Formats: sequence, C-alpha cells, structure tokens
Amino acid sequence: MDSDGTQDARGTHADPVPRPAVPPERPATTPPGVPAPPAVPPRPGDAPPLPAGKPSVPHAGGPGAPAPSAVAAWLNEPRAAAKPGIWRYGYRLPKAARATERLAPVTVLGLFIPFVVALVLWSLWRRGGLPYQFAPLRLFTPDDWWWGGTIASPKNMEGAEARVVYDGVFFALLVLAMGRLGAWPDAVRHFVGRRPQPARALLGLLGALLALSFVFPTAFPGVGWDALPVVDPLFSLVALIAGGYELFADRLFTNSLYTVVTLLVVWPFALVGGWWPYLKERLAARRAAAEPGTPAPVERPRAEWPELRDAGQHEAADVLTAEVTAGRMNDVDCERVARAWAAGRPDFRETVLRQAGAAWTHPSGSRDLPRRTGRHDLLARQVRIGRWVAGERAPAAYHDAGAALGPDVLGTSLLAVGPSGSGKTRTLVEPVTEALALQALTGACALVAVSSAGSPLGSDSGFDVIVRIGDPSSVHDLDPYAECDDPDEAAAVLAEALVGDLDTVNAQSAATALAQLLGPYRAVHGRFPPLPVLRELLEGEPTALSALREAVAGDEVMRRELDARVRQAGAPGDPGRALADRLALLNRPAFADFLGGDGVSGGSGRGGRRAFSLRSVAHHPLRVRVDLPERGHEEAGRLITRLVLAQFHTVVRDAGRAHFAALVLDDATGAVTAGSVRRIQRLRSQNAGVLLSLRTVADVPESLHGPLYGAVGCRMAFSGITTWDGRRFAQTWGTEWVETTEVAKHTVFADQPMTRALHALRKLVTGRAVTTDAVTVREVERERWSASQLAHEVPPGHAVLSLTTVKGEHAPPLLVDLRG
Repeated sequence: MDSDGTQDARGTHADPVPRPAVPPERPATTPPGVPAPPAVPPRPGDAPPLPAGKPSVPHAGGPGAPAPSAVAAWLNEPRAAAKPGIWRYGYRLPKAARATERLAPVTVLGLFIPFVVALVLWSLWRRGGLPYQFAPLRLFTPDDWWWGGTIASPKNMEGAEARVVYDGVFFALLVLAMGRLGAWPDAVRHFVGRRPQPARALLGLLGALLALSFVFPTAFPGVGWDALPVVDPLFSLVALIAGGYELFADRLFTNSLYTVVTLLVVWPFALVGGWWPYLKERLAARRAAAEPGTPAPVERPRAEWPELRDAGQHEAADVLTAEVTAGRMNDVDCERVARAWAAGRPDFRETVLRQAGAAWTHPSGSRDLPRRTGRHDLLARQVRIGRWVAGERAPAAYHDAGAALGPDVLGTSLLAVGPSGSGKTRTLVEPVTEALALQALTGACALVAVSSAGSPLGSDSGFDVIVRIGDPSSVHDLDPYAECDDPDEAAAVLAEALVGDLDTVNAQSAATALAQLLGPYRAVHGRFPPLPVLRELLEGEPTALSALREAVAGDEVMRRELDARVRQAGAPGDPGRALADRLALLNRPAFADFLGGDGVSGGSGRGGRRAFSLRSVAHHPLRVRVDLPERGHEEAGRLITRLVLAQFHTVVRDAGRAHFAALVLDDATGAVTAGSVRRIQRLRSQNAGVLLSLRTVADVPESLHGPLYGAVGCRMAFSGITTWDGRRFAQTWGTEWVETTEVAKHTVFADQPMTRALHALRKLVTGRAVTTDAVTVREVERERWSASQLAHEVPPGHAVLSLTTVKGEHAPPLLVDLRG
C-alpha cells in the first residue's frame, strides 16, 4: 500500500544476516535424485574424514580449531527466554529489569515483622497470657482429664499429654500463618533457589542442620536452647492414641518415629536445595568417569550439533560441523536440517552423509532468498521490525529491546491500521512476508501474500507461485473453487467472496442458491462450471438451464435441486441477482482467460495457464503471491481478496499439518466480513494466522469493529491515525491502575506576632508566600492509550503494538520505533 519508500540495503545492519563465506558455485557432481539448484551455497567436494571411533572435529576455541564462520557465530549466540515480542538474538535483560528482581527494603522488613510477632505470641502462649487460651482444649477433651475449678490443670496422664499436643498444634499453626504472612517460601526461593549448584545444595544443607538443631538440640554439642514442640507433641499424640507408653518400649518403633520427624524436617530443605537432581548429575558424571574410554562430558556450542552427538550421530554431526565451519551452510540450511532431525526422519544419517548441507532442500531448489531487507533469526523464528521505546508505560524488560514478530504471535492474527505513507508495507508487511518466505524454505511455513494493486510484495524469484489476475503474462491461474469436491463447501466459499460484504443478502441463502447449481452441474460434467457459465445459470438463462435440466433428468436428487433454484429465481429476496451482478465484475475482457475454475488443480486452463489451488498450501510449504488487477478494477480486486481469504480459512482446516500457514493481506479493504471474523478466531487452534492491513477502520463495517478487534490477538496502530480509529484501539486495550501523586500547596497563617513577622520577611525576600505541601498518593484507573494520544502523540516512524501468543501470553500496548 505504501511501499514506495526507501528500503535498507543488504548488509547495512549492525548485525548482518549470516551468509555463506564463499561465493556460490555449482557442485561438480550431483548425487542421483538430488536437484542442483542454481545460486546456492556450494556443497563440499569430498566429505570430511569419518573415523570409526570418536568425532574428529575439535572443540571451538581449542587447539587446531578453525576460525568460526559467521553462521557458526550466529548459531552459538545465546537466545535467552524473553517476553512476547522481544528480539531474542543476543538479548540481555536490562539492568533496570534486573534491579526489579531485588527485594525492596520494605519487603525485607516484611519478612522480619511476622517473625517478631511470632516470638511475642509464642512467649505469651508459654506463659498462658492469651485470653481464652485453653477454651478450645477444654471443649474437645473430656472433663475427667482436668481438675475441677481450674482452667487446664491436668488430672492424669491424658491431660498432661493433651497439653503437649495442644502446644504443638498451636506452634504449627503459628509457623504456617506467619510464614504465609511474611512470604517466607518466596524469600527462600529468591535467595536460595536461583543460586547455581553446588552453592544451592550447600545452603539447603546448612538450613536443614540449623532446623534439626532446634528440633534435636541434644544431638548437637554446645547447643543450650530448648527443643521446639515438634517431637514431644508427636510422642504425646501416639501415647494418647495407644492409651499408654508401652509402644515406646520397642526401640525400633521409637527410632522409626525419630526417622520420620527427621525426614519431614529435612524434606523442604532438600527441595529448595535441589539435592536429588544434583545427586543424579554427580552420579552420572562419576559413572562416565569410571568407564574406560568414555570422554568427559563437554558442553559443546550449537555449531557443533550437540543434539546429534548426544544421540550417537557423530558422523552426521562431523559433516554438518565441517559445513558450518567452512561457510558452506547458511542459516536456512541449519534450520532446515535441525527440523529434519526434530521430525525423526529414519534416513537422517544417510541423507546428511550424502548431501551434507543441501539435504532436504525446498522443492523449489532454493536455499535462500535472492535478496533480504530485514533482520531474521530462523532459530527463534523471528523477524526484527524495530525497537521498543523505553518509557513510563513499558516494563523494564522491554526497555530498548528489539521488537520482533514470529509465528508464535502471528498465530493469533495481527491487525495493522495506519494511513497511507505511515510505513505499514515497508516496516511491517514486507519484513513479515520475507520472514515467512525464509521459513518456508526450511519447511516450517506456508505463505500466501496478496499484494495491493501496483505494488507487489518482494521479488518474483522469492516465490514459488505467482498469480497475476488480469495479466496476460501470468503463468498461473487461481482456481475459484480451491479444488473442492463438495458442492456445498464450494458454494460457501464463493458466496463469502461474492456477497459476504453485503448486508442486504444473507450469506446462507446465497450459498444455498449456488449449491443448487453447482451440484447438478458437477454431477453432469464432473467439474464445477466456469464463472461465465455460472453467471448464466444464476441469471436464469433459458438455454443454459434447459440443457442442464435435460442432462440431470435421470438423477432425481439433482433434478429437485435444480427445480428448486428455478422456482426461487426472480422471487423477492432471491440472492441470484446479487450473485450474478458480482460475478459480472469478473466477467470482463481483462479476466477472460482467468478464474476458469476447471476444478483440476495443476491442470491447464484457458490460455495455457496452470490452475493453482490454494489447498496446496495446506500440504506443502509453498510461497504464493497473488497480485490484484490494476487499471480500474478495484471492486474486482476486493472480491478476489475475499475469495482468497475465504479459501484460506477453508483449506487450513485440514488436519495433520505440521507447518504454519500464513496469509498476508497488504490491503484488506472490503475483505473483512462477518463470516471471516468468525473464522479468524479459529485460526490459532489450526496453526495458522492472518495479517490484515487497513488504512482506516472505516473500511470495515461499523458493526464488525468490535468483533474484529476481539478476534485478532495482535493489534498495531501506526502514526497518523484519526481519533475515531484511535478510540477503537483505546477501547480494546482497556484501562490500567496507575499510582499518581498530587501535591497541593496551602498558605500558612501564623497566630503569633513574631511568626507573622518572620513570614512577612521571608515573603519579602523570596517573593512567595510561606506554604506547606499536602501530598496525596492514590491509584487511579487510566486508559493505557487514549484516542487523543494515539492520534497526536505517536511520532512519525513509530507505532503502538500489543501482542498475544498462541499460548496466551500477553505484551501490553507499547510504543515501537520502527526505524530502530
């Protein structure tokens, strides 16, 4: 829509995309059955030596290691886990975000205040100073356990032991309540749980010993404090249940109780210290060191393919490491081979040894795009579109971090709104299209891009199929029925495309009218009718209807269908006239050789063009571009856009698809209908997504504004939108609670003569009356972005973006610098 701006030249970024280190050459020989595509990174002439024993590739940085290539450096760069929309390549948590992880002094004080309160309450309990302290005890125990006229003086053994159990229950409840009030478990995880091993295990051990010293003080020499009520209440409870002390004569039973108490005390500290995982790790290392000939485990960089070596595929790992080190593999090759390994291909080793970095090349034979304009990270499946602006609204983790998009957020669909010239095509649509095309070369994605009239997205060599409706030079034609076999399904797709945007025509009635013609025609001819023939049938052309009726005379079901359509033709509310009028937009001389609809995907239609079915993207990682017609066919272009959108929603429902399917609409004007909004909501569960670009929300019917904003998970408002458009974004993004500080100055009036004189002198010197500040801090509910802010405070080259991942994670609406 607005792609007339300048674009960054390749290689001018701060971190250029890794490319092959050697110029592309065609290999001297090609293995049988393996295509030799032009202009790709060269394959090695001979495979590196493969010893039968240990791998021969030295560790990166060790003696004899070759200088790492740009691809190896790209592979080895860490990609830390980050919040949605953050560019993960080389991401480091900002210092401000790390500072927020520290406990504030108020929080530390909150840890000790409950501890002091617990000490005071326990002291009062031991002295019997709490009101109604023994009322629950007397309520739940027999009266003959206590002396009459006393509060809780034990009369026999049962009363004495009940007092001990009662103290233990109160102590346990006190520890649990104060620990919950002071957030002690969270503090322990903060100070201990984040430490590396073995420091974490050692801290857990020290904590366990300290706790045991309070439970069994006699077992630790030099400890003189009393034991906490942990062991005695347990023994007293056993005595009450058994009715005496005979069980304690058994030494095995007594030692078992001590063991149970010890394990219960140590168990929380074992969890915090991570003893069990650390013990398994140490035992595994010891066993590996004890076995002769087993090398010590070495943490290898990603460029040496450690996942292959861990699985015993040392030969394949050696070949790929040599390819990466020599620069004969690019980022597309690395990701493509990694996906093949993750898919568990049974012929993985043989294919890698035979084809090396060219294994599992895309069916087009391409191993890279002819030209890149964006920054891509195929390992994280991200494309960088800008930089998050550090501001008051932005969380610390987003400050000056790169802004990136990927299938994880595009799977919830994205709506971008901005006027012409705001940079939608240049800064969003083109980078996303390029990223999806790159991922298609790795087998991870299928792309369908619909270009606006006169501005195709990307170069022609970057796509596998290009459909130019109305262009005589086009090689492919678009199958209007998307290779459907069911007349009802084909009718629903056509009805959505033809009259889905009309409020005066019911979509279900239109689909029924089309199905009543498509079914009989297919029963006779074995295919669906071309659009001109379909128009004649909808208009009630006597010759066409008579011929079709004679052909289906022997089929009772299809004859009834056709008769029902004939009876409805011309009746009030008949959708046939509206359907025929819309088909007339495509029945123009410019489209005479297009949209033939022979129903055979891949077959040759009129004009020698291959009829392409959009259903292919559900089975293959294809890169498809549809160029809309130019020269006064705007309404026809919108109809074709709705047709592609309806077909895309239909074909992605096919089950068993492993790759992500994406549809990019550079101009979605007139494409959003009530039916398409409902289908967009289901895409995230179908591993698919849509990018919709609009100049203004007014291009969508007003009744669909709310449903559209609710159907998409990602929303982007570019600079220059109107307040009417901004109001919709503000309503969708909602409000948040913010803390505001108000300072009010009040004049001080003195009563004493001396004070009044001093105030007058001060006013004479400073020129201001003596005042006192009244500070009010409160929380108020405020819009995240108001309509006025979106319309007037977003700088040029910026946009406000909110994201939602397919897993449900959210990124609030934040300002993005699209030039950063």
